Amino acid sequence: MAMNGPYPVHNVTDESVAEAAALLVAGQLCAFPTETVYGLGGNALSEQAVRRIYAAKGRPADNPLIVHVADEAAARAVAGEWPRAAEILAARFWPGPLTLVVRRGAAIPALVSAGSETVALRVPAHPVAARLLRACGLPVAAPSANRSEQLSPTTAEHVRRGLPGVLVLDGGPCRLGIESTVVDLTREPARLLRPGALPLSALRSVLGEVALPGPPMAEGPARSPGMRTRHYAPRARLVLTPEGSDPTRLGGAGKLGVLMIEGRGWTANAARDGGDRLVVESMPDDPQGYGADLYAALHRLDDAGVETIVVHLPDRGETWLAICDRLRRAAA
Repeated sequence: MAMNGPYPVHNVTDESVAEAAALLVAGQLCAFPTETVYGLGGNALSEQAVRRIYAAKGRPADNPLIVHVADEAAARAVAGEWPRAAEILAARFWPGPLTLVVRRGAAIPALVSAGSETVALRVPAHPVAARLLRACGLPVAAPSANRSEQLSPTTAEHVRRGLPGVLVLDGGPCRLGIESTVVDLTREPARLLRPGALPLSALRSVLGEVALPGPPMAEGPARSPGMRTRHYAPRARLVLTPEGSDPTRLGGAGKLGVLMIEGRGWTANAARDGGDRLVVESMPDDPQGYGADLYAALHRLDDAGVETIVVHLPDRGETWLAICDRLRRAAA
């Protein structure tokens, strides 16, 4: 559902931030960058605005939204309770790519949280997101600015193509490129609901024990975004294969994309045998670098017109947990 427009992509100026903030105050939507991915924002206190978010994305109403706030005080204002663990984690990791699930306060409509008594809260670190939150003075519900189940956007151009008609503040490519880590603080021990840009080891260094997420959900209300079996998917079919295997054996007859870590087993040099049929994206051999380019690389392969994307799965322990989570859901 596009807004009345059209709204072009805007460079970030005082005027464009004020225009985006005015849309939020009026119950309309805008897209803005965070350090993780671009978000599609609406007033989290307005059920009408929240319904616009779900409609624009084609998102099922049982998939909750993350509420972005300017600081910890703003988070406390919309939370039903603020446990000691939330205080500790906010002091250590906010602003940043960490979302805290706590009891929901009465001001937040149940629709934001898919009917749950909890709410997911985050203080983003991106300076444009911070300016927008200060300018509008609202808690802003903001899932990724893309159609449901599709690749998350890490540039303003990704948003423009996926959600035409929505005003986009162009803050450049997202620095981290993968969604926030979500941790549930309404239970003991705290439970990781969605691995993300903040490593599990960082949470455990502060909290001690943190339970791992359960199996992916096929249906039913979730406590966090990103818990569905299928999510973060490119247009092309995505196939996972162990590192070092020959991806040309898994693709069909059409154009084939390959996402691989450079220097591990099957290399880009082997692509010469495939000629124009193969499009290879070489990724960094570290989880931070890989995550920063993951969605952008998959967008590039989609834009190249590949029919199948073969991914060498870098399944190497907890440091790669978020990367493997995104790839497995994209291939589901």
